[in-house]
Amino acid sequence: MQNIPFLDLKAQYETIREEIAAAVQGVLDSTAFVGGPFVQEFEERFAAFCGCDHAVGVSSGTSALWMTMLSLGIGPGDEVITVPNTFIATAEAISLCGAKPVFVDVDESTYTMDPEHLAKVITPRTRAIIPVHLFGQPADMDPILDIAGKSGIPVIEDACQAHGALYRSKPAGSMGIAGCFSFYPGKNLGAYGEAGAVVTDNRDLADKIRRLRDHGQTRKYHHAMIGWNGRMDGIQGAILGVKLKYLAEWNELRRNIAALYDSLLQGVDGIVPPCEMEYARHVYHIYALRAENRDELMGRLAEKGVTCLVHYPVPVHLQDAYRHFGLCRGSFPVAERCAGQFISLPMFPELKRAQVERIVREIRSFFGTPSGVNPGE
Repeated sequence: MQNIPFLDLKAQYETIREEIAAAVQGVLDSTAFVGGPFVQEFEERFAAFCGCDHAVGVSSGTSALWMTMLSLGIGPGDEVITVPNTFIATAEAISLCGAKPVFVDVDESTYTMDPEHLAKVITPRTRAIIPVHLFGQPADMDPILDIAGKSGIPVIEDACQAHGALYRSKPAGSMGIAGCFSFYPGKNLGAYGEAGAVVTDNRDLADKIRRLRDHGQTRKYHHAMIGWNGRMDGIQGAILGVKLKYLAEWNELRRNIAALYDSLLQGVDGIVPPCEMEYARHVYHIYALRAENRDELMGRLAEKGVTCLVHYPVPVHLQDAYRHFGLCRGSFPVAERCAGQFISLPMFPELKRAQVERIVREIRSFFGTPSGVNPGE
């Protein structure tokens, strides 16, 4: 029996092979390898997709977060509030500015920033708030924006997992002062290498990020500020331009797969499926269950040829890199509990119904839950 991968990038590539080849050839023929017209065209289209006036292509999602904060003047002595259950890049970008990440626990249902805890950690040193739209579902932005607005604090959306997600009909990335995206290959909109973008309605911020990504240049060899090499490659811009046309369709396929998982997993004691909130349109970058005996379940699925992952097994505040903060287990109980229970099931647009049914049969068998009906019916 054929193994089921967690992610199959080749399956998607095969559906757009000819378009990708033509796009890459266009870059080669024009020799526009760094920045240039292919990146600019993608920026314009991605800004429109996100409902924003500007998009700035950069080298990664980490660069997007970091350069946004630098452009807002965030630096040593400042604090930036975020969540502990995220990829370390969110906190890393804060630290690389010289600022201090301040963590706030997450909601038990959404796994995103819990607004009820937010106001308690704001101090006179707070310079930004970064909610993370984890797994493809937006954080509850209205109360977060309200709390931030009362203190005059900008909100930067970490939308690196939420391409095309909606919050009350508003695109992820369009609600704060800026939205930061990663185009790492496994993302809903993935490059064939590293790439990222910042979207914003703030022209001054967009201009600062454009200069910062290009060594602070206002024009060639004229440097208005100390910048960095954070540009997007032309080939990545061209590839993303091809893939952007299909993103809405691919997201809908992900939602259909998630709905199938939800349906077939009904009645299984011992798991908590993901929950789509009434305010959200989840795009299921990750389909993460919670299971108390997660490791044993993963082992059983692996034996049966099903590859699963964990996002993320160690919350950021318990990572060795942040040990100097002196935070211990119990500091953020919801995030810590989820980290010990999450198991991410295979999720990609080309995943077949028969594969989902097989995965669910193995999960039901593990928990001793009768199928009830034949999943193939």
